[in-house]
Amino acid sequence: MSLQDSVAQDTIVLAVPKGRILKELRPLLDRIGIKPSAAFDDENSRDLRFVTNVPGFEIIRVRSFDVPTFVAFGAAQLGVAGNDVLMEFDYPEIYAPLDLKIGRCRISVAELADFSKTDDPSRWSHVRVATKYPELTRRHFAERGVQAECIKLNGAMELAPSLGLCQRIVDLVSSGATLRANGLVEVEHIADVTSRLIVNRAALKTRSDEVGYWVERFREACGAG
Repeated sequence: MSLQDSVAQDTIVLAVPKGRILKELRPLLDRIGIKPSAAFDDENSRDLRFVTNVPGFEIIRVRSFDVPTFVAFGAAQLGVAGNDVLMEFDYPEIYAPLDLKIGRCRISVAELADFSKTDDPSRWSHVRVATKYPELTRRHFAERGVQAECIKLNGAMELAPSLGLCQRIVDLVSSGATLRANGLVEVEHIADVTSRLIVNRAALKTRSDEVGYWVERFREACGAG
């Protein structure tokens, strides 16, 4: 059975990420008029799939890195994903028509504060970096003519320099408090990050009225009309 066959053909599925972004997304859903079932707002709920007050519109809640995969392969027609994740995976099957202006942060290179006092980023030729964004990181450094050896980590990135795994990390930064708590400082900005509404390109062609309707509702809700 294909992923598309696992949901009813007339159902629109929206894939959303767990965690902080979900809290910022919730007011947008309210403005659009989408009310998920009660379990959606229960932090202790193990449910991953939710019906809504709109017949034929469902929401699935998955890891942020999995949202584009569900959308790219047609299991969800719509999704909400940070452009950091979109830059990492670069699925051609995904169209990102709208910046939702939520989840604001940045991707940066960071290193130990003491090390940064004598380090000169303009003289880097080879770097070893811990990150959960190896593809994005390699592309960034390649554009600078720097060879990047990427160590893939899914969390606890801030520990890597102090334990000698590498000298630098590439990670999301919001307030910078976690970096400071671990003796790190930002030394290079890679990209600003916000969450985007993403769409499966095939669904946009074959179900243009339905999918287009929801894109416009999101556009109106975030004031991008």
